[in-house]
This record gives sequence, C-alpha cells and structure tokens, in this order.
Amino acid sequence: QVQLVESGGGLVQAGGSLRLSCAASGRTFSTLAMGWFRQAPGKEREFVAAVSVSGGLTSYADSVKGRFTISRDNVKNTVYLQMNGLKPDDTAVYYCAARPAGIFSLRSYEYGDWGQGTQVTVSS
Repeated sequence: QVQLVESGGGLVQAGGSLRLSCAASGRTFSTLAMGWFRQAPGKEREFVAAVSVSGGLTSYADSVKGRFTISRDNVKNTVYLQMNGLKPDDTAVYYCAARPAGIFSLRSYEYGDWGQGTQVTVSS
C-alpha cells in the first residue's frame, strides 16, 4: 500500500499559478505510475494528468493541456503538478493517485491508492 500526501493548494486569482506536490511513502515510488485527478462540487472526479514511472511519458486532459505540467522526482518520491494560467473552472479538490502497474491510466478506478486531496480555489 502507498501513502500519498498532497500539498500546495490554496486560493489564487485567475491567471495565477500554483504547484501541487504529492509525497509518496510505503512502496518503491519508481515502480508507480502517478496521476492527478480533481473533483469540483457537484461534479464527478475527473482526470487531469498522469506520468509514467520514468517520467518520460505524460498525458493531460484537454482542458488543462498547455497550462499544466506533471513531473516527478524519483529521488524525492514526489510527483508535482505545475498549474499556470489558472481559471475559475479549475477550482476543485485535487487528488494524486498511484498505480503499481507501471503504465499510467486516465481512469480513476484503475488507481489503487489516493491522497486526501488539496483544495484549489481560483477567483475571477
């Protein structure tokens, strides 16, 4: 099992930036594909971004492509989500998730371990 702890959320004005971090423990981080998902009030959880075990492959939701960047540091056991050009529609609780299969997925049900989430609020 993997323990995941997100940080870096907060309140920011539209057009601003935030960097989310997710620290992992309990399992060899370099064997885990990692993903970021988000859930806004009254909406289903949705895929945001994912990264392969090496960091060489990434995938993004169309809504964040060109604005968000996912990366990982396998020495620090941490995955990051750099968010630029934030919009009010980006307001949500952001969750990181781990998948021990080595191949990332866009489907939330294919991730077995989740963090507690961090709130991101973008004001207009």
